[in-house]
Amino acid sequence: MSDVVAPVASLFRLSDEVRDALARGRPVVALESNVVAHGFRRPDNVAVAGEVERAVRAGGAVPATIALVDGRIVVGTDDRDIERLGTATDVAKVTTRDIAVALARGGLGATSIAATMAIADRVGIATVASAGLGGVHRGAETTMDISADLTELARTRLIVVCAGVKKILDAGLTLEFLETQGTPVIGYKHREFPAFYCRDSGFSTQTRIDDPREIAEIARLHRQLPGAGSLLITHPIPAADALDGEAIEAAIQQALARADTEHITGPAVTTFVLRAVDAATGGAAAAANRAVLISTAEAAAEIETARAALEQGARSGDRAVPSSDTARRDPIRTAPQGGLTHVER
Repeated sequence: MSDVVAPVASLFRLSDEVRDALARGRPVVALESNVVAHGFRRPDNVAVAGEVERAVRAGGAVPATIALVDGRIVVGTDDRDIERLGTATDVAKVTTRDIAVALARGGLGATSIAATMAIADRVGIATVASAGLGGVHRGAETTMDISADLTELARTRLIVVCAGVKKILDAGLTLEFLETQGTPVIGYKHREFPAFYCRDSGFSTQTRIDDPREIAEIARLHRQLPGAGSLLITHPIPAADALDGEAIEAAIQQALARADTEHITGPAVTTFVLRAVDAATGGAAAAANRAVLISTAEAAAEIETARAALEQGARSGDRAVPSSDTARRDPIRTAPQGGLTHVER
């Protein structure tokens, strides 16, 4: 079996801090790296990455920013990794379908939410934080443009904390898609389904829960259900940092019209529209983006800390520990298909 396992394990590099936290059952929050490479302009991107990690630490959890570096999957990037991701001009944007190709080519890859989820689930991290989830794009009834973030929620068994979907997407269709695949959508301290820069998309979540311990218990029970995927937890941007929904919608419509005129298609549309909205708001959108990242990181740390405490209590004999939790306790674990049984540092 070692002939199969070793090549797989050699693809991963866990930081000492992340490895130790997972082995000890301490709370860990996974973070995407796409925001570093593609979400902010230089040098703000590197600074924001540090702020987000500090927000996770302030909440009592260990941050684990995930990226692809020189042909390896790095879980817990260091300062040098972040600097490279934030300054290089050839960083690939990596979603789940791209991971193997990016690894084979080496170089740098910034993970999307979907790729971050897939990797976090593989190494035993239970909670992922991000600003805005990918969703169903406007006009998807003809384009079939649906983010891999949504389908990855059904494949993994995580707690994913975000500020809803970006306002350039179709929030209503996104919620319909999530319902179809059985993904619970819980509003953390807020009933409405948020829209990234805005606190309200015009739609509601499945339910509102204010206590992170209750969310942790729901996650524990959900993982025991047959075919269960991830929980989606939404937490809105702070009211003081939120943008006016009507003004943002007008800027989005103008940007989409320009994108159509300039024949911008596919994944490039999102970046184009977000940059156009930022310009139209005089930089306010970028400031809101930063606020969303920090807010969701804080919320994820609260929930993950509660989840880790619940699991520690279960290990102490308060209740039987489900087999899925037992697997999460140790990053040196056996993957479902005979894959990862140890991870190199």
